[in-house]
Amino acid sequence: MASSALTGKLEADVEIKASPEQFHEMFAHKPHHVHHTCYDKIQGCDLHEGEWGKAKKAKEVVEAVDPDKNLVTFRVIEGDLMEEYKSFVITIQVSPKSEGSGSVVHWTLEYEKLHGGIAHPETLLQFVQDISKDIDAHLTQAS
Repeated sequence: MASSALTGKLEADVEIKASPEQFHEMFAHKPHHVHHTCYDKIQGCDLHEGEWGKAKKAKEVVEAVDPDKNLVTFRVIEGDLMEEYKSFVITIQVSPKSEGSGSVVHWTLEYEKLHGGIAHPETLLQFVQDISKDIDAHLTQAS
């Protein structure tokens, strides 16, 4: 992908209590369970975020799964994001914390905007961070 003002990459880390394997399992093998853990934000494939003001829809395909690295990559292929972005790829990698228990979820959003008038997806980056906390709470409540 050629470097231009239309391409971008946003990254964020979220510390969680769950193990890397638990969190990875949710996205790699049970993505249909994600909406159960974030029911106030995700209803099936409908994303609800305050700043968007209305439900957003996204259809994604899993592009890569690497269980050794606890990594999953999704490509958005349909939905509201495709009205603003030529391409949109979301990568989730979970690593053990360097000290103590728990993990760090590293989110990467890589995208190419359709034109310069489209904002960078900072609100979506915050949204995925919030989802991480909801999933973590769900995974660790039974522990």
